Amino acid sequence: MREPVDWPTQDLVSHRVASTPERPAVVDADGDPTWRYRELDDRVDTVAARFAAETGSAGGENERVAALVDTRVEIAPLLFGAMRAGVALVPLNVGLEPATLAAQLARVDPGLLVCERGTERTAREIADCPVVSVDEPRSEGVVPLAIDRAPPDPVALSRTDEQVVLFTSGTTSDPKGVRITVGNLVASATASAFRLGVRPDDRWLVALPTYHMGGLAPFLRGALYGTTVVVQRSFDPNGTAAVMDESDVTGVSLVPTMLARLLDAGWKPPESLRTVLLGGGPADETLVDRCRDAGVPVHPTYGMTETASQIATARPQTAFDHPGTVGQPLVFTEVTVVDDGSPCEPGERGELVVDGPTVTPGYLDDERTAAAFGSHGLHTGDLGYRDEDGRLWIVGRVDDRIVTGGENVVASDVAATIRENGDVTDAVVVGVPDEEWGQRVAALVTGTVSAGAVRDYCEARLAPYEVPKTIRVVDTLPRTASGTVDREAARALVDGSE
Repeated sequence: MREPVDWPTQDLVSHRVASTPERPAVVDADGDPTWRYRELDDRVDTVAARFAAETGSAGGENERVAALVDTRVEIAPLLFGAMRAGVALVPLNVGLEPATLAAQLARVDPGLLVCERGTERTAREIADCPVVSVDEPRSEGVVPLAIDRAPPDPVALSRTDEQVVLFTSGTTSDPKGVRITVGNLVASATASAFRLGVRPDDRWLVALPTYHMGGLAPFLRGALYGTTVVVQRSFDPNGTAAVMDESDVTGVSLVPTMLARLLDAGWKPPESLRTVLLGGGPADETLVDRCRDAGVPVHPTYGMTETASQIATARPQTAFDHPGTVGQPLVFTEVTVVDDGSPCEPGERGELVVDGPTVTPGYLDDERTAAAFGSHGLHTGDLGYRDEDGRLWIVGRVDDRIVTGGENVVASDVAATIRENGDVTDAVVVGVPDEEWGQRVAALVTGTVSAGAVRDYCEARLAPYEVPKTIRVVDTLPRTASGTVDREAARALVDGSE
């Protein structure tokens, strides 16, 4: 009897082009021609040839290629070229400072760095490996991506193979490098299909950065389903609305700020649109109500890099009938609410712990991996509860992480930076509700310092999204009876302050 095969046996485009080569694969919303799957397959071959040449032997253990490339259609051949060559892709945030990028490169030790024209100079500055460009190079030491070499045969894949490494957040903080496997990606795309539905003519718009899982996931789903990904290089309300109309978009991933700006601009969803996957931060009930009034098919979702995208997703009627919920967990995903290590009853709040085939095998750092996993799975650090029907509500963070405009900010790291100012004696950083960004970063500070001086100090040391938007200088920080900072009292003091 023939032994069962561990599917996928090779990269997803190889499987797809053998099935439906004529279907449109990738559309550049900024004007370039559509790539059908047979044309995408050719480009994947080109990338795989270069990756195999620069990383030694195809399928080498733990081989990685880094990419300093912004959101554009070339992400697709980079992703699947890495899969075909048997290496992992590490998409880097093009907005980070060179020193931060260099530190991340050192942690993944890539055999190659891929850049584009806009990142060429930075790539040369930070790379300790060969540098190639998806555009025509203009700098010495940077060569074209294409190489005069036959592509390798697609490597045989295992679901446990590391395929993508993504850094979670932060610039001055130490962001976590998340290892995502082939199995994680395929399980996530499969579970998403069961929740959202798939049609042969689906066209998903990517306007999110592709160094985040939310921007990368649609490429995997498209190749698995045989559907089309429409890529817009940057979001703006009018331009994105026009792309959705002109490209017959059926689905789009947005963060709350994007969706609010579309609605503020008077956007009406086209008839083709069936899914607005809303994640990257808390969606307040007012925004969901606006979606109902405007006929927007909003699907509030809860996910994280460590689970290759979605954990739970609410379909529109669920979101409208149960304000604030992110819906039930996706199929194959187990979510346990725990308090002091014990599972909670429905309605009881605790930390959400996730298990299932979408969950990462771990981080780049073994110590972080060991600390993150327990008997019920991956500890998310998110606080929430579930009702009798399994619907989830997210109410905060164990460590009070702040999600602002889809970016994660670690409050303790921002506070530590503020305390480095010699005129500051103490500081606490919290997230407060914000209509535009979901949350905004706010700081309560003690010392002989002004709010403006604190802001200037932060702007010189933090990423723009980490800089507190609200700063208040006080005589003492509010504390509990045990002497710890009372974060809720601090939030009340800074909320609404200027």
